[in-house]
Amino acid sequence: MKKILAMALLSVSLMAEAQLKVASYNVDNLFDLNEKGSEYKEYRSSKSNWNKRNYKAKLKHISKVIKLIDADIIALEEVESLQALKDLRLTLKQNSLYYKYFAIASKKDTTVKVALLSKIPYIYAKSLRIGSSPRYRDILEVKFQTKQMKKPLYLFINHWKAKSGPESQRIVSARALRKRIEQLGYDKDIVLVGDFNSDYEEYKKFKRVRRLNDTGGKTGINHILKTTYQTKPFSCSMQKVKKSFYNLWYDVKPKERFSYIFRGKKEALDNILVSQSLLDCKKTHYKKGSMHSYKANFLFHGKRINRWQIRGKRNPKHTAKGYSDHLPVSAEFILK
Repeated sequence: MKKILAMALLSVSLMAEAQLKVASYNVDNLFDLNEKGSEYKEYRSSKSNWNKRNYKAKLKHISKVIKLIDADIIALEEVESLQALKDLRLTLKQNSLYYKYFAIASKKDTTVKVALLSKIPYIYAKSLRIGSSPRYRDILEVKFQTKQMKKPLYLFINHWKAKSGPESQRIVSARALRKRIEQLGYDKDIVLVGDFNSDYEEYKKFKRVRRLNDTGGKTGINHILKTTYQTKPFSCSMQKVKKSFYNLWYDVKPKERFSYIFRGKKEALDNILVSQSLLDCKKTHYKKGSMHSYKANFLFHGKRINRWQIRGKRNPKHTAKGYSDHLPVSAEFILK
């Protein structure tokens, strides 16, 4: 009897271990200390106090948040360079969280880039080029396959154009992403993560904003990636829709659907979208109820998100306080 019980417990333990947590975090301009001239003015040491002390403080603060998440795979946005990524990885290791594998989309020399930290190995990591202009940040495509996965998992890390520009600029990234997905096939296990600078229902929110709506109401996230067909909480019996993606924000209570606050208004700019194959509970699939943004008290300053603090516009000075202007998001997947 004891032997049977032990085997049953072992079986449960193995099932519990066969899970994968995927997260995304916009780290709010993680610049290194090597000045190239392309940095934002507040990160030029000659004009501000962006120095070793403040750099170490920023690395420490970002590491604190990433350790709170403790994801198997974490996508990062707004990382300046491979050096900055390596320094963050080292800081995490010094704080007992080791990511053996890492990558950055460095093919195009944009001011900030998307990057990856992972506890599990990847088959490849490559940049998906988005136009030739530096205004468009490349997407990082990463392919994974572990012993627990019956087929590969493709992860695409995004950081689309900010809302300082109109929707047509975000559609450029969405179309390039969709073209690549069509090459792979919609039947693949695909996860799209990152800062899309688009709400999960962007088509409703931007429609009457003239400076944003230059596309006749069409959005990159909702129309190009087709995320408007499944808008109810996840269930194993939910109807599948070909060539579309399910936005995991719909598996979260409406009041909790945010990762950003702009002028007092909550927005869900950081998204996790999954292909239809990851909704099939007989195979590798999304774990119901696991999608959320992190809302620890220290990540807020009153009703605002406790971002990295820089005082003064004319002569900006770093205060070594705060974290990021975005909240991290994560979701879990059961590997069958």
